[in-house]
Amino acid sequence: MFPTIGHLINYIFNTNIIFPIPSYGVMLASAFIVGFLVLKIELKRKEKEGLLSSYSKKVMIGKPAGFVELAISGFFGFILGFKLIGIVIDYSLFTISPPDYIFSLEGSLIGGLVLAAIMIYSNFRSKQKKKLQEPKWIEEEIHPYQHSATILFVAAISGIIGAKLFHQFEYPQDFLADPIGAIFSSGGLTFYGGLIVGTVTVLYFCKKKGISVTQMMDVAAPAILLAYATGRVGCQLSGDGCWGVINLAFASPEVTDGVYLAKPAWLGFMPDWIWAFNYPNNVINEGMLMTDCAGKYCHVLNEPVFPTPFYETTINGIFFLILWSIRKKIKIPGILFAFAFIMNGFERFFIEKIRVNVKFDFLGMRVTQAEIISVCLVVAGIVLIWFFQRRHKKLKKA
Repeated sequence: MFPTIGHLINYIFNTNIIFPIPSYGVMLASAFIVGFLVLKIELKRKEKEGLLSSYSKKVMIGKPAGFVELAISGFFGFILGFKLIGIVIDYSLFTISPPDYIFSLEGSLIGGLVLAAIMIYSNFRSKQKKKLQEPKWIEEEIHPYQHSATILFVAAISGIIGAKLFHQFEYPQDFLADPIGAIFSSGGLTFYGGLIVGTVTVLYFCKKKGISVTQMMDVAAPAILLAYATGRVGCQLSGDGCWGVINLAFASPEVTDGVYLAKPAWLGFMPDWIWAFNYPNNVINEGMLMTDCAGKYCHVLNEPVFPTPFYETTINGIFFLILWSIRKKIKIPGILFAFAFIMNGFERFFIEKIRVNVKFDFLGMRVTQAEIISVCLVVAGIVLIWFFQRRHKKLKKA
């Protein structure tokens, strides 16, 4: 596997460079980027079709840069310089554990001060060039797609917070053992926590900005599925523990704990790893030590497991294509979003049957947190379809 981008580059080009940027982090960032692109494309399309509209806003132009604005520029410049220049100066320390380095107090004080000064001066000069002798108010037209970057930022921050919170609910023992470490660690993220909190926060933001909530739900539907599929690529590449149970069809005869599923004949042309994989060089160092391996990531699972991240990427990628192909044909606002709920709920419910996860006692059954949420998603999706269809009929009669 490829716990870092360096591992991937070395595998492709047969090199031996040290580039310790985590592959999971890169794919997580990529998930937000593809989600942003889908949002922007759809917001532009819906405005063009008259489903969303722009609005006018009074803004003041010609003002010089204020103290608060310059201070914010300096703050972010200092943080960036402190960390980036610190990485350049002490790259060997950074390579030991990039996430730990980023969240530590290690860095370059001089680099932070220099970049802070550059950012402050750049902002000041930019404002000076646009400065008017007499600042004035003008009417500026704001289009929904211009909020795409802000929506991405709101989704990222609230999504990470939600993912962290739900992870603590799912693994309370880790939180109780080290509350600060559990909250501020770079790992420990639950997708559904991010989905729920991120969705609620983004829809609230859109309502405050006058963007139709139901139209925004449909805009977000394909974006969520594509972002989820992209994020799961990071899980597969890095081997972060989000894999399946042992596949007894490929396991050693003495292994009895797992699920027996023989590889279907129609998948005979595909490599065996898509049915059972042992995640060599996995990022969490699970399993036994590998021979002839040097470095931080030298473990491989004792027995092959179902590569569930690969399945989720494939299934949600297909679901995205389905929603993308029918998005213009569905005329009732909100229905597309309901379909996305149902699709993802079904997918995750059945994946949980072969996925490693913590189980709870719930109404006399042993279930996982994701199973409960996925059932709720399917039910919610069905209810939303009924609700939006009923509302659409009432609006047509009125």
